[in-house]
Amino acid sequence: MTARRSAALLLVIGLLVTAYRLWVIRHLGIDLYVDEAYYWGWSKALDWGYFSKPPVIAALIAASTAAFGDGILAVKLPALLLYPATSLVLAALGTRLFDARIGFWSGLAFLTMPLVGALGLFVSTDAPLLFFWSLGMLFLLRALEHQRWRDWLGLGLAVGLGLLSKYTMAAFLPSALLVMLMLPRGRRALASPRPWLALLLALAVFAPNLWWNWQNDFPTLRHTAAITHVDDGVSDSANLGEFLVAQLASFGPLLSIGLIWALFSLRTVWRGAAAFQPLLAFCLPLLLLVGAQAASGGANGNWAAPAFVAGTILTIAFWIDSGRRTWAICAVALNTVLVSLIYHWPDLTSLAGVEMTRSKDPYKRARGWHELASGVAPALRSHPEAILVAGDRELLAQLIYFDRPKEYASWNPAGNVIDHYQLTTTLRDKVGRDVLLVSRSPSIDAIAARFASSELVGNVKVDIYRDFGREVHVFLLRDFKGYE
Repeated sequence: MTARRSAALLLVIGLLVTAYRLWVIRHLGIDLYVDEAYYWGWSKALDWGYFSKPPVIAALIAASTAAFGDGILAVKLPALLLYPATSLVLAALGTRLFDARIGFWSGLAFLTMPLVGALGLFVSTDAPLLFFWSLGMLFLLRALEHQRWRDWLGLGLAVGLGLLSKYTMAAFLPSALLVMLMLPRGRRALASPRPWLALLLALAVFAPNLWWNWQNDFPTLRHTAAITHVDDGVSDSANLGEFLVAQLASFGPLLSIGLIWALFSLRTVWRGAAAFQPLLAFCLPLLLLVGAQAASGGANGNWAAPAFVAGTILTIAFWIDSGRRTWAICAVALNTVLVSLIYHWPDLTSLAGVEMTRSKDPYKRARGWHELASGVAPALRSHPEAILVAGDRELLAQLIYFDRPKEYASWNPAGNVIDHYQLTTTLRDKVGRDVLLVSRSPSIDAIAARFASSELVGNVKVDIYRDFGREVHVFLLRDFKGYE
């Protein structure tokens, strides 16, 4: 199979997978997850940064919704398109390092990986991160091979946009340096201005986000430091175990076996094809780094996701190069089945006659929000000048997406900043205004005390399963007296 034919076949498969995932989203009947609604809100106020993430995800959603409206599929579309695009970049990487056969199976293995299958239904910062990470790898290898300015500048642009997608992209730089130090042509390149100008371009692209952080007292960097517990030296071996299980589940059973097999055959792999060396440099250090983070302070399962870009190619090439292509085929087939089981889990439980409950539905966090917001909407229509207020990010994000209030704010008497609403909204300058408070609790005495009067105007309850539902209480609070 030629490189062009394998890329065309992978493109067709990617389009079919995307169409299938679009159908699955509709079939599941899910709403947006809280982060998706949160990012959609960002997309309506484009900026160079936001409380917890850099701006690319908001820009992508803004472009998608400008073209296709603000429906759920349009919000999710950037992720639905970027994962197949990343699989094509992986195919190009595998083809450049080895041959078209390894390139095709690497791209297909990535596209069907459980992590991509799960994330493929939801828009998140991992989609652009993985795309720009893989694109950066491709530009780096091309730049080292041909020493063309366009490849070095492409590398700088990819790294800069990756940093504007998610700060995990910073881990790309030491791996790239390691690759250059390992290869003779890389060491020669370090003596030229090209890689340093590529780095300057990356920093120039990233600079507006740094400036936004400076202007806003570094909220994104503070948030990143907080969730990684950089100042917390507590060892957590239990979290390390959870992290390792998450990596196995994300990569898939057979692919995980293959990657471990390849890493334990490190001496053979290192002395084999020279193409294995850059793959190891872009896979192993990040896995070790995030594993150490998991052991010392905790780590989310997706933090090492970029390692799977190189890890996928490394595993597929290790198998095919050693005459074990059947392993690659079986790994792709098994992952495809596992992802399909996850997509159709509600159907399978229904066919089996099993009652769906809170613990059995992996999509429960994305259910019931449309109905809840519909129940709150009449109060908003009756009091259009009142400010919509809630005390938590999840409620605000979903109500803003579905009900589109004229004005909203986070209830934040302490002045803490732990989400974007608390960073960008305030009631301190709204003395005398009326508020429509949506609360999970029926008791709001401490809040009502800061208003001239309070009135319960609605109670919205959505029953999803026997043991799971959503309920909020809607209060009209008149004449805000201030937090003090």
